[in-house]
Amino acid sequence: MKERSGVRRVIAEREEELPTSEFVKIVKIAEERHDVISLGPGEPDFDTPKNIIKVAKKKLDQGFTHYTPIGGRSDTKKAIAKKLKKENKIDVNPESQVIVTVGAKEAILLSLMSLVDPGEAVLIPDPGYLPYRSMADTITVEPLSVRLKMEDGFEYDIDEVKKVIEPKRTKAMILNSPSNPTGTVFTKKKLEEIADFAIDNSLVVISDEAYEKFVYDGSKHISIGSLNGMHNHVVSIFSFSKSYAMPGFRIGYACGPRDIIQAMTRLKMGTTLSTPTISQLAAIEALKGPQESVKRMVKEYDRRRRFMWRSLNEMGMECLKPKGAFYMFPKIPRGRHNSTTFAHSLLHKTKVLVVPGTEFGKYGEGFVRMSYATSYQKIVKAMGRIEKVLK
Repeated sequence: MKERSGVRRVIAEREEELPTSEFVKIVKIAEERHDVISLGPGEPDFDTPKNIIKVAKKKLDQGFTHYTPIGGRSDTKKAIAKKLKKENKIDVNPESQVIVTVGAKEAILLSLMSLVDPGEAVLIPDPGYLPYRSMADTITVEPLSVRLKMEDGFEYDIDEVKKVIEPKRTKAMILNSPSNPTGTVFTKKKLEEIADFAIDNSLVVISDEAYEKFVYDGSKHISIGSLNGMHNHVVSIFSFSKSYAMPGFRIGYACGPRDIIQAMTRLKMGTTLSTPTISQLAAIEALKGPQESVKRMVKEYDRRRRFMWRSLNEMGMECLKPKGAFYMFPKIPRGRHNSTTFAHSLLHKTKVLVVPGTEFGKYGEGFVRMSYATSYQKIVKAMGRIEKVLK
């Protein structure tokens, strides 16, 4: 019998060209140490509300374990449409203008695939959520980084957008408010500027609103899709992961123009097919059930936010006070090299894990991200450790 040798495998270029993560290296180092306090989490540290868990268990026992329609269950989409109208001031037909997805991330990817062809371009915020870039790269769409500056409150500056847009190739623009990693909540005035620019340049805005519930200091979350004239220019995307502490349920949703939602649904048929049935039924309970758990989360995040912001500024780490989400994005102290070196140094000297700003784009250099989605007690301890080293 002929002796068989090992199979030579060649990994596709799309994987090899994805951006590498320095944070993954930092996490591996942290896992080998004891008593590390992580300020890296991007998910709520609260339990999923009991009423949601109760309904999910009941529905499992009742045998709701089969496929659903590709775009989502009718009752789930109707509950979503009702919420969109009441809370976001977006009026949509639940059957033709809503799609239920496997988390908000799938909705973003399906939006990009529906709107932007290979070789074309999408505007992305920088610093901004890292998967925006990797998703664009994966489908051979060019991500055009728009610099968000601290002096502008990390909001889009239309002049910066004009510097990078390539009118013939750019088909979409990603907006994230409240923002990861900066905690920015875009003002209505700024949203109107973006809306005007999008219409003038025939762009569709992909609006990632996963942190919509988490706003502070009297700020209000405004969906750009609710502005006059924008109903045909926006895909609005939401998530249950953050709002209801349901990250493991993997469920989100999007709404927008019929043709775009239909395109997203066709693409979903060839990928994930349908969103888990149990997750969709749990989502209905999340929307229709008591909202006290959300209010408690917001109140506790606010308490942590105020303490962390005050502590960082007192120890010399300049930081804008975030108006939303659950992140701080402070400047690293002068003379402390770069973001990655500073993050490694903090882990080594204080056993506190933070995310280098460059994980969110080249303009994140000079910053680190700290999450307050961890207990108040751990945040107090982490701030104390960092202060000792910096002073």
